[in-house]
Amino acid sequence: MAQRLVDNGILPSMGSVGDSYDNALMENFWSTLKIELVYRNSWQTRNEAENAIFGYIDGWYNTRRIQKDLGWRSPDEYEAAWHTHQPRQTETTIVQPEPTGAR
Repeated sequence: MAQRLVDNGILPSMGSVGDSYDNALMENFWSTLKIELVYRNSWQTRNEAENAIFGYIDGWYNTRRIQKDLGWRSPDEYEAAWHTHQPRQTETTIVQPEPTGAR
């Protein structure tokens, strides 16, 4: 497969065999998801599991979970701080041209 990519001038998106650098972040996420949610719960249906995973990712992991790269703040806290340091933009009034009477 790799040779076919080279033959067609395409760079592979993954590293070499055994190289975990390309997917290390995603592997870390899956590990965290399993430890913090999956191994601590059981669900009756697939739908319940999907809703729980969605709630974890969208309601907790992406919004409130503190992160080192954000100065040990959650994404919501980081974004709120960013917005408070931005200059306020004033609303501009759009002036409509006067009708000319021509049709």
